[in-house]
Amino acid sequence: MQLSPSSAASVFAQFSESEAEEIAAEIMRLRKVPPLVASTVINEFHEHVASGRRAARGGRDLAAGLLEASFGADKAAGLMEKVAGAMVGKSFDFLEPMSAEQIAALLDGELPQTTALVLAHLRPSKASVVLTTLDEEHAVDVASRIATMGQVAPEVISTVSDILKQRAGAVLIPGKSSENVGGIRPLVEIITRTDARTERNVLDGLDRLDSELASEIRAQMLTFQDIVRLERRDLQRILRGVSPQILATALKGATSVVLESVQNNISERNKEILLLEMANSGPLRASQVEEARAQIVRSIREETAIGTINMRRADEDYIQ
Repeated sequence: MQLSPSSAASVFAQFSESEAEEIAAEIMRLRKVPPLVASTVINEFHEHVASGRRAARGGRDLAAGLLEASFGADKAAGLMEKVAGAMVGKSFDFLEPMSAEQIAALLDGELPQTTALVLAHLRPSKASVVLTTLDEEHAVDVASRIATMGQVAPEVISTVSDILKQRAGAVLIPGKSSENVGGIRPLVEIITRTDARTERNVLDGLDRLDSELASEIRAQMLTFQDIVRLERRDLQRILRGVSPQILATALKGATSVVLESVQNNISERNKEILLLEMANSGPLRASQVEEARAQIVRSIREETAIGTINMRRADEDYIQ
């Protein structure tokens, strides 16, 4: 950004395609850099080049390479997942004892990118509650930034963490971490734990902001329609925990495939009760139907998360 276009193009040509894409995306995100910051960075870069010193390299790639060399590719992948999971949120551990309402108050007035950074570090169950406290426009902006967040510089994490600690009156604890905390998967984990209204508002807002991104997020989310992808024993397990009233409400306006799947996996007695409830329910508000479906979907997500039930992949063919 500080070079002439021709000089910048010459340097740009030396990078790989993936590196060039990342740099171009960062240039778009930065937009403008204060002159003092630009001057400081250039002077630091000049001193680094002039000294001829090379910093010791660490990071995720090096760790993954060492684990792979030691344990093989398959086991290394599992170990890296455990390591990454253990690292997430370390800089913001001081927020864990706080309630979602306290965290929301602490973040009040912060930029969407700051709020996104913090929520991406929290446990999804807590982050989802914080997200529901935001107004619709702000929640959509925050969700978009979580989904598109890449690697976060240690200095940024440290600065945000330290400021929030001071604001919260917590004791400052030194230490840094560099983590990939954002992305579509963490966002899905957060919004699927919110209420039906927040989930719908965030997704609708993302549709307006970036329809392609919204489609990718929806593709990774479990919906009520997906109950047809459950194994018979798993669907029966879920349906046993749903009252006939809730189930009748959730099935209002459902497709014939979903109706048939449910009726084929409950007892004859429960089927009679269900059909009676559906016949007597009359017109229902869309919000009632959505909330009933969301209640069932939450049960499926919880069971899937702990591994007690499994979802068939959407692209798999099955022979009955």
